[in-house]
Amino acid sequence: MNTLHIIPPQSGAAFELKKGNQLTIIDPMGQQVSDMVAFNREDPKEKISAGKSMDFEESILLTTGNFLWSNRSLKMMEIIEDTNGRNDFLLAPCSPETFQIMYDNPDYHPSCQENLYRNLLPFGIAVDDIPTAFNVFMNVQFDEKGKLKVLPPTSQPGDLVRFQAEMDLIVALTACSAEDSNGGTFKPIHYIITEGVCK
Repeated sequence: MNTLHIIPPQSGAAFELKKGNQLTIIDPMGQQVSDMVAFNREDPKEKISAGKSMDFEESILLTTGNFLWSNRSLKMMEIIEDTNGRNDFLLAPCSPETFQIMYDNPDYHPSCQENLYRNLLPFGIAVDDIPTAFNVFMNVQFDEKGKLKVLPPTSQPGDLVRFQAEMDLIVALTACSAEDSNGGTFKPIHYIITEGVCK
């Protein structure tokens, strides 16, 4: 299966990914973040862990050759190709509170947390079960004092990150809804699942 799937701006999708299959996330227009979370298909209490991944990979900037690890210290995915090379694993998915607290916006605003939750509901995954996402193409910088700053992504049209599943997974993706994360605009995210791939 090599069907191109399109996630419209400020929305999301969720699907199963079998062990050995590849997931390719594509930024078709450039400068668009995609939040990704993953869960063990057989036991969704096992899920992607930012802390374990950065700990075991000894880096906060994960790219080609790095693994994404679970909260049970098992490998979930390997990054086998990354044409942009800048992703984030520090910041949580934007939520309704993000726009109230950080953007001073009391009105409704689409959020990655909401899009992840809505798409994961059919798999029995609740909003409180959603971990910190691996933010594909997100450009988070920090200074010598640790002050964080979100800059526009460096991804160009057609940039991609390709993952290989190390176990049977439930994966959810977004086309991120936060203005600062995407250079002030909202664009789609594309993804492709390739079956039966061997390294």
